Amino acid sequence: MTVGSNPAPAGPVHVVVATDTGVLPEQEGAGGEPGDPDSDGSGPGVRPDDAPAVAPHGRVRRLAGVLTTALAVGLVLAVLVAPHDAKVLASTWWARLPLEALAAALVLLVLRGRARRWAVAGFGVVLGLLAVLAVLDVGFLLAMNRPFDLVLDWSLLGNAADYLRAVGGSLAVVAGWVGAGLLAGGLVAALVGATRRVAGALDRHRVAAERVVAALAVVWLATALLGVRTAPEVPFAAGSSAGLVVSRSQQVDRTLHDLDDYAVELRTDRFRDVPADRLLAGLRGKDVLVTIVESYGRVALEDPTIAPGVDRVLDDGTASLAAAGFQARSAWLTSSTFGGASWLAHSTLLSGTDVDNPQRYRRLLASDRFTLPRAFGKAGWQTAAVLPSVQGEWPEKDLYGYGTVLDKPTFGYRGPNFGWSPMPDQYVLETLQKSTLGTPDRRPLMAEIALTSSHAPWAPLPKAVDWTALGDGTVFEPIRQQGLLQSEVWPDQGRVRTEYGRSVEYTLSTLVSFLQRYGTEDTVMVFLGDHQPLPLVSGVGASRDVPVTIVAKDPAVLAAVSGWGWDAGLRPGPRAPVEGMHEFRDRFLTAFTPGGGA
Repeated sequence: MTVGSNPAPAGPVHVVVATDTGVLPEQEGAGGEPGDPDSDGSGPGVRPDDAPAVAPHGRVRRLAGVLTTALAVGLVLAVLVAPHDAKVLASTWWARLPLEALAAALVLLVLRGRARRWAVAGFGVVLGLLAVLAVLDVGFLLAMNRPFDLVLDWSLLGNAADYLRAVGGSLAVVAGWVGAGLLAGGLVAALVGATRRVAGALDRHRVAAERVVAALAVVWLATALLGVRTAPEVPFAAGSSAGLVVSRSQQVDRTLHDLDDYAVELRTDRFRDVPADRLLAGLRGKDVLVTIVESYGRVALEDPTIAPGVDRVLDDGTASLAAAGFQARSAWLTSSTFGGASWLAHSTLLSGTDVDNPQRYRRLLASDRFTLPRAFGKAGWQTAAVLPSVQGEWPEKDLYGYGTVLDKPTFGYRGPNFGWSPMPDQYVLETLQKSTLGTPDRRPLMAEIALTSSHAPWAPLPKAVDWTALGDGTVFEPIRQQGLLQSEVWPDQGRVRTEYGRSVEYTLSTLVSFLQRYGTEDTVMVFLGDHQPLPLVSGVGASRDVPVTIVAKDPAVLAAVSGWGWDAGLRPGPRAPVEGMHEFRDRFLTAFTPGGGA
């Protein structure tokens, strides 16, 4: 041995390296890369259990990282396959492979440096906005049975706030707006973060990522060619996000050009110049009550869990009215809206044009359209709008041409609200009778009557009382106190449907009772629904059909519409005629105007 020399190590040299995942061995001749957390630290001649163990907190961090990346991938994929259409709103909507994910992964694998960073940020923002749109679309599908319109539907968010204020107060509105803002901002931030996480994983495992993307591309192409589906309307090979962007862009373009076509439609009217002495001559001397029943849709007459009670009210009403000398004819109209936005249906019915969006509605308000009330006014009727939910200015008065508006303050109601509805329908009809119909020495009346007791949330519900006991409405206070709370009804979808049916039964039986009590030889009532109830009740993908009925004592009135082929009685059958709600005005004016307005 040489003096001063150090003996060589007897075995492999181990160096302990501190990393952010714990304490790991680095050794000469080991199988893994230095500091590689995937290496077990063993090399030739070294037993794995001889190596220092990975610290427990390091394993936890590694597992948390893997889970976070998996969640990020899942979030990105979920946004790309999220349902934006009722046909895809199925239980298997998530079981799809989006082509957009494969294309984005390929772009991120190819790009480098600043271009890649910009691409990651751009993808994240776009995904965040798609997530917000998906939430809006699903919300509108569940409320109005259609996706959100990027141009037209922003104003409806304000109407949603009005509804929240009516049923929950101002605090509910504030909470709703704050919650919506936090949700939108949180979705965008979460998707930007998720995209960065996924991009980092692709970069760290580039070779494996390239192989996985290539394999999935082959799977996507094969399933697309073979037509593999996870549900009848849901193809496994998805490309819906790209298609969504294209279709919404086209929708915006169509919307911007729609006003030109609608302006021409508004100017086209063959009844405007009909002489007053000939216009509506077939109804001369009659009181014509156009009564619009909130959410009275086809589901009320055909759903097996709702229809039995409603059908019984209609059939019993047909018999009792016949005993009083009334006859009826019924059919279906296809509303311009679904689940809400009742004013679109009202304006469609009265204007004779298809008012299916807020843009058309605003254009109609600015026009001089010859509406049904204007026609009656020109022909000599006094006209009135009976609107218990309207308070304050109502600009539609000038459009429709009403001489009188009975709004909420004019009713003198001192009783309780029933959910959204400000007063029971029975009180509304009694007020019309006392204020107008029952007064002497008056001209015949044409009135639009909006009945609201069947408006969501259908809890609590009013009950009929003796007509002579209505007073100022305080008689309804005990009924309100005994009624169900919304918190008792809405957690149970079956109960929501039951209470909806009960609300329609109440309104229809009230109409029958009103006609029995106050109807005369000169009473003509047209009653119809404005739209179907929200999809929670009517079902996603349900039609927009609503019942419509004409009731009169004078046989000449029903003889004038005999050519329409409507069913006898208050209840239209499943094969009764179906017409667009916008067609009603012209058909009605034609039937009761000699010469048909030519």
